[in-house]
Parts: sequence; C-alpha cells; structure tokens
Amino acid sequence: MKNKIKLQRYFITSLLISICLLVLFLAINIYEYHVYTNNFNNKIGSIVSVLRENYPELSDDEIIKVLNNNDQSSENFFNKYGIELDNESVLIKNEKDHQKFLIINSLFLIFSFGLLLTIYILYNRSKEKDIREITKCIEQINKKNYELQIDSNTEDELSILKNEIYKTTITLKEAAENSLKDKANLKKSLEDISHQLKTPLTSILVMLDNIIDDPEMDEDTRNEFIRDIKRNVVNINFLVQALLKLSKFDANTIHFIKKETYVRDIIDDSIKNVSTICDLKNIKIESNLKLKSNASIVCDKAWQVEAITNILKNAIDHSKEGSKVLIKSTNHNVYSKIEIIDFGDGISPKDIPHIFERFYKGSNASADSIGIGLALAKTIIEEDNGTIDVESNDKGTKFTIEYFKI
Repeated sequence: MKNKIKLQRYFITSLLISICLLVLFLAINIYEYHVYTNNFNNKIGSIVSVLRENYPELSDDEIIKVLNNNDQSSENFFNKYGIELDNESVLIKNEKDHQKFLIINSLFLIFSFGLLLTIYILYNRSKEKDIREITKCIEQINKKNYELQIDSNTEDELSILKNEIYKTTITLKEAAENSLKDKANLKKSLEDISHQLKTPLTSILVMLDNIIDDPEMDEDTRNEFIRDIKRNVVNINFLVQALLKLSKFDANTIHFIKKETYVRDIIDDSIKNVSTICDLKNIKIESNLKLKSNASIVCDKAWQVEAITNILKNAIDHSKEGSKVLIKSTNHNVYSKIEIIDFGDGISPKDIPHIFERFYKGSNASADSIGIGLALAKTIIEEDNGTIDVESNDKGTKFTIEYFKI
C-alpha cells in the first residue's frame, strides 16, 4: 500500500514510543541500582579497611562470612539510632540518591503519560476532522451538490467510508444527469411520435371526410382513397410495433433466446419478409453468399431476422424501380460478415452520423419513412454481439454487419 492505514500507523507509533519509554525506564532503574550498589560497596570497603587495621587477627574468610551473614540481630543496633532497616537506608547518601531518583522517576512517568495522551488526542482530532469532512460531504449531497473532491489514498476505515461516499456521489450524479437526459429524450420522443402520427392521421381524416361528404364519388377515386388509408394505417401499425419493441429494449424486458443459427437461414428468412415490397417496386435481391453451408453464429434468430429485414427494407426504399439489392456474406474465424448493398441515390454525408438515431429522416428518405427501423436494427444487432456500419455515395449505400464469435 502507498500509505499505511491511519489507525495502524498510530498504533505502531504508540507501541514504539512505549517500548522506548520502557527501555529508558529500565535503564534508569539499572543506573539507580548501580548507584546504590556503589554506595554500599564503598562503605563496606571502608569498614573492612578499619577492621583490618584494628583487628589484624581477623582472616579474610571471617570478614566475608560476616558480610554474607543473614542474621537480623543488627536491627537492634540501628534501632538505637532511630534507623528502621525496613523503611530507611543505613547510608545517608543512599537516602539522598533515593529522593533524587524518586523525583526523576516521577517526572519520567508524567512525561510518558503526557506523550501517550498527546498521541491519543492527535489521533482523535484527526478522526474528528475526517468525520466533519464526511458530514459536510453528506450535507452537500443532500443539497444536490455533486461536485465534491474527496482525495484520500489511505485505507483506514474512515478513508474507505470517504471513498464509498465518493462512489455514491458519482452514482447519484450520474443518476441525476441520466434522469435529466431521460426526460429530455422522452420529451423529444413524444414530439417525434406526435409528428410521425400527425401526418398519416390527418391524411386519413381528410380522405374519410371526402368519402363521407361525397356519396356520389366515383369508384376509382374512392378505391384510391381506401388504398391510401390502408397504407397510412399500415405505417401507423409499423410505427407502433417498432416503438413497442424499442420500449422493451429500453426497459430490459426482452430476453434473447440465443442458440447456434445458420447465417444463411437468417438471410433467407429476411428476403422472404421483403419479397412483397420487392415485387411492388420490381426490385431483385441477389445473393452472393460465400458462406459454408454450416457457417453459423450464436444469436436469437427471430430478432436477427427482424434486424436484417429492416435493413433490407431501407435498402429497397432507397432503390429505384427495376434495380437490385445485393447481399454478400463471408465467414471468418473471428466473425461472420453480411453486406447489404443498394444502388440508389445514397445517403447525404451530413446524414450518415445520424441514420441510426430514432425518428431521424435523411434528406433522401422516402415519404413513407418513419425513421425507426435502422435504430431498431442497430439495437438488435448489438444485443447479439454484433456491429453495424454504413458507407454511402451518390452511387449507392452499403451496410456492413459483423457478428463476432468470441
């Protein structure tokens, strides 16, 4: 770790200081013992010298025996002079040294206690400071101020709490921003939906009024109105169905049933779905498949057919009558690729960055375009680990879909 845990740092500091103080205290006691011993030894040496001088007949063994004798009879001798051996030293110098060491030890203990108390107070102050900072952070969050700077590289409990508060702050900030974005997107989507529905509904109402107000309308005009009404109803139905599908994706209520599927089957089913539109515009779909018969991807087949169908429909809408749409497919170890190419007027360069946005209609879009099919296709393809890209010029447009196998 870059920095030690604060609590551990204070604990180790206190422990080291305590050990140093204990060693110093022991050193003082050892020195005190040395002083007392030196005083006694000097006095004993003086007494032995006097004995040798006045009693030369005493041998060294006798003197040593007397010094090491544990006889308590000497107490009566010292009691006569007011000296209590249990409470006082026989040597006056030892008594003075004892008073001196008593003062030194007392000051040492007071100093040690004060030092440890200071460390404890400093630790508590640091902890209280952190708690105050955390409290201020929470107060700012409650005021919806998410611009907080919580810089802490330590890993003690309070620092971990700070970091968790910071994470919570970021989450709340993102939630608030996303909420605003969602509201803006919802507003825009409602406006777009209203706009998409307004035109066909107005057209339907106008044509129905004409039919009702003119009972003598000729049959051909009436049939044409009815066909236009049906076409608008179909467009509205497609819009509603597409919106329901997108809303399910947004709400994460769609569960893809993924299994190994032949890419050729996805393409074949998609071509069948647009065959009627191809017949109406006399457009031919040509397949130039280079896939092996067993080339497959893991996906939800039904949804991928939906996506490819929407892209094919877009290509057909932008193709001229009597032209063709080309489908190419290749298989690689890492991905399988599908290319859908039309030979229409192409997409304007300014429209390309937006064509996968909901309700976006390019400058070359057909009158019946809703601007939601490509957005739905992109969402579906990405759900199955795929990507979609587009290239376009004045000679046509190419959509490239790649499904990654890893």
